[in-house]
Amino acid sequence: MVVPWRNRARRAVETRLRDGLRTNGDTRPHYIVCGHDALAYHLVNALGPATVRVTVVLPPGRHPTAPDIAKIRGIRVIRADRVDETTLRAAGLETAAGLALMQQDDVGNIHAALTAHEVAPRVRVVMRMFNTGLGYGVKRLLGDCEVLSDAAMAAPTFVAAALGEVAPTNFHHYGRTLIVAHREDVRPEHVVCGIADTSDPAHMVMLPDPARADLVLAEATGQQPATEVAANRIARARRIRRPLRGFGRALSSFLSRKIGIATAAVLLVAVTFGYLLYRTDGTAHLDPWQAVYTTLLTALNGADVEVDKGVVVQLMQIVLTVAGLALVPLITAAVVDAMVKARLALSAGRLAVPREDHVVVVGLGNVGTRVIRQLHNLGVEVVAIDKVTDPRGAVVAKQLGIPVIVGDAALEETLVEASVGTCRALVVVSTDDVTNLQAALNGRALQPDLRVVLRLFDGDLAQRIRSTFSIFRSHSVSYLAAPAFAAVLRKRQVVATIPVGRHALLVTIVVVAKGSALDGQPVRAADHPRGARVIALLKAGQRPGWSPPPDTLLGPGDELTVVARRAGLSALIKQASPPQVVVPVQPGPDSTSD
Repeated sequence: MVVPWRNRARRAVETRLRDGLRTNGDTRPHYIVCGHDALAYHLVNALGPATVRVTVVLPPGRHPTAPDIAKIRGIRVIRADRVDETTLRAAGLETAAGLALMQQDDVGNIHAALTAHEVAPRVRVVMRMFNTGLGYGVKRLLGDCEVLSDAAMAAPTFVAAALGEVAPTNFHHYGRTLIVAHREDVRPEHVVCGIADTSDPAHMVMLPDPARADLVLAEATGQQPATEVAANRIARARRIRRPLRGFGRALSSFLSRKIGIATAAVLLVAVTFGYLLYRTDGTAHLDPWQAVYTTLLTALNGADVEVDKGVVVQLMQIVLTVAGLALVPLITAAVVDAMVKARLALSAGRLAVPREDHVVVVGLGNVGTRVIRQLHNLGVEVVAIDKVTDPRGAVVAKQLGIPVIVGDAALEETLVEASVGTCRALVVVSTDDVTNLQAALNGRALQPDLRVVLRLFDGDLAQRIRSTFSIFRSHSVSYLAAPAFAAVLRKRQVVATIPVGRHALLVTIVVVAKGSALDGQPVRAADHPRGARVIALLKAGQRPGWSPPPDTLLGPGDELTVVARRAGLSALIKQASPPQVVVPVQPGPDSTSD
């Protein structure tokens, strides 16, 4: 006979085993990540499995372009076809500190968020959404929920790279507007913090010694952000450089060769014979312009019969009238031909008019759509390429009047159709590494000094590309966005994300807890060389202080605004957190068999 208390104890053990809550007194926060692509992989690493408990919900199959999340040490993996109530309970949602929904399906993420709210109403939910407007509507219903877009975070980086800038960041904090700029572009008294040493683009140093940083975070003093300055330079150059050249190219592209030759021949005959006619007619007394003017009007409207004129004049009138009869339909044919060619070019995915000094964007997915929108908002002319006829960004491109060429960007003829040979920059952000690399190489073949901005999912391939082709700027969307997702999931207030090359710095607020390692320590204890820099300090009841003195003592509740890398921020958060108390699990009656 089984004793009732033993029966209850056994059921409790079975529940703990089923839900995976074998904590052994581990008081570290528990986070659940649902997703299997590169963003989910980098998010798990950004959370730091050594400092928190992480459970990852993966589908049975592996994402084709993502690293294997299951190989990350220190995490727990659950395989499930869908993120439903059973899966969330098995992952331990009731006791989790946060849930990250990283799937690429907006509707699926919303469904999972609503399910999670029913299971654990107080758990923090972070959703990855492309349609942020829809996500914000759901956010208002769920309470402790945040909606983020990795495409929105990464797009400014691609835009800045296309315009030849290092970083596109500007943000407002504590009453000041801060921008990322080159040190020589700002006054020394406006510099808040050194961001990076970019003297060697292949080996940028983040948060170096302040004297070595050539890229700085500075207070804005009315100047435009760097991307807008670059866009204005492009617009001015486009207006100044040979303004009639574009008109000539447009005219030549509209007129077919046969119609152009025929029209030119008829015009030449009409003008020549008409001019001779009115110059040889002694009663006209016309100057050269009046002769040409009268000739054209006569050719288009017809001539009166004049029997008292000589034979030569009558023959010239006959030729001029015949030329006029041919000229009118030729002009009509030229106009109709131009309209038909323009319509066919748009429907067939070609440019009706060649372009120059524009930016070509390959791939109209989540990132590409935001890139073309931001470039258009900056006044930059854009041409887009996508291999499918109805990509995600087709509606946005149509609204903005951006031409979309349907074709494979890996083929040189597709790039020729987009006028890559005369473009300002080529931004390749499709989801296929092979296509992206082939498009970049073909673009460089068409224009040797072309600026190429490349999106690559394979980190090792990106590193080798950068070392072999120093002319390319390669970026990983997931790597740039993951630190911000991790910080928001851990309820850190993210002020801004600063992308620099393939690195991403976070501007965030860290609160000093009572009894933490930073309690009673000077500000210099929170500075980590190449890891974290304190730029502002807010004490209770006081105004925020920028660049606080290193000897200032910290107390409970003090808010530190820091610029940090992922590892430096994790170390700082550990310093600012209250000490963890590990309570050992006492063996109970259920620890032995009946």
